[in-house]
Parts: sequence; structure tokens; C-alpha cells
Amino acid sequence: MVNFKVYAEAEGPKALRLAEICESVSRDSGVVIAVCPPVSELGTVARNVDIPVMSQNADPHVPGSSTGWVTPSMIRASGAVGTLINHTEHKHSMKAIADTLELCKKYDLTTIACADTVELAAEIAKLMPNMIAVEPPELIGGDVSVTDANPSVVENTVRSVRSVHDNISVLCGAGIKTGKDVRKALDLGADGVLLASGVVKSKDPRAALTDLVRYV
Repeated sequence: MVNFKVYAEAEGPKALRLAEICESVSRDSGVVIAVCPPVSELGTVARNVDIPVMSQNADPHVPGSSTGWVTPSMIRASGAVGTLINHTEHKHSMKAIADTLELCKKYDLTTIACADTVELAAEIAKLMPNMIAVEPPELIGGDVSVTDANPSVVENTVRSVRSVHDNISVLCGAGIKTGKDVRKALDLGADGVLLASGVVKSKDPRAALTDLVRYV
């Protein structure tokens, strides 16, 4: 899963171009690549690629007289199929996470709840998101992968989440930039990875993606 965040490299038409590269590499490799474009480009990207498109955030609000929130209803209407919730750069309270997950289920959205610790991942697992992504915040955007810096975080998250429910997929992120990082994540028990700068800020996103999927 490639999170475009709000990097300049994903502003305006650049978001769709990057998503099309992800789609091309996914098609050529057979590896599922999902994308999280900026909210301003969510509908455009969702309507023009055939890979899974997710929102970067969802808020526990229904349609109505609220301003600036991202509702599960508008995510579904945009054509996106799911959303991140509680990314470490856009935190929610546990109540907000629970309420957002409930609304997302109503609109049949795939949910990827983020956690920055093993303990939080286990707590969120009780709310039954489709996936949980664990990302130690101190490693996000860095040059050292969580699979090298703290592999026990991945292993322990997988174990803790599966002890709650074995149908919740586990992703890991923070510092993942190479195919070897992805392979290590899978070997540690993760079902996939969540990453951003390693692709979005790469001088050659296609080459970066091709390397990321080479050992899958």
C-alpha cells in the first residue's frame, strides 16, 4: 500500500500519474498494490485506475452541515474502496476510531487502522478493522526499516492481532524502501507493507516499485 501523503510529488495531476505507475507495476508483477492519494485527488484517481484506491483518512461524521471532515459516505461516493484510519500523522481517539469503523462498515469500505505500538494494535483489533498497520513513528520516513530496527514489533503485532481475530490482516510500515525490506516483513508474518516516501519521493517511482515487489 503506497500512501501518497501530501507530498508535492503527488499534488494535482501528479497523483494520477503516480497511481498509473503503481497500476502498471501491479499488473506486470501480479502483486496487489493499493494507493492512498491526497483527498483532493481521491475521486480522480479512483475513476481512472483499476487498483484499490483508499482515502488517507476518514472521520466519524455522516453527511450534513460539517465542514472540512472526510466522511465515509463521501469516500464511497468518490469511487474509493477503503480508507486508512488513525495514521500516526492523523491520530484519532479510540472512540473516534470505533465510530469511524462502524460508519465504514455501513458503507462497505475496507478499513486499515494504524497503530504505533503492539498494545494499541491489539486494542484496535477488538474493533474488527479489515487490516491493522503497525508503524513505529520514530522510523517513519527514515532510512532504516522497522524490519531491521525492531523486527519484534512486527512479530509481536502479528501474534497479538491474530490472538484477537485471525482474519485481520497485518501490514507493517516505517522505513521500508527495498524489496528486501518487504521480504523481511513477509517472513516476520506480515501480510503486506504500508509505505510512502520510498516510492512517492523516489526519482524513479517505477524502478522503486519494481524493486519492492521483486521478492514477493
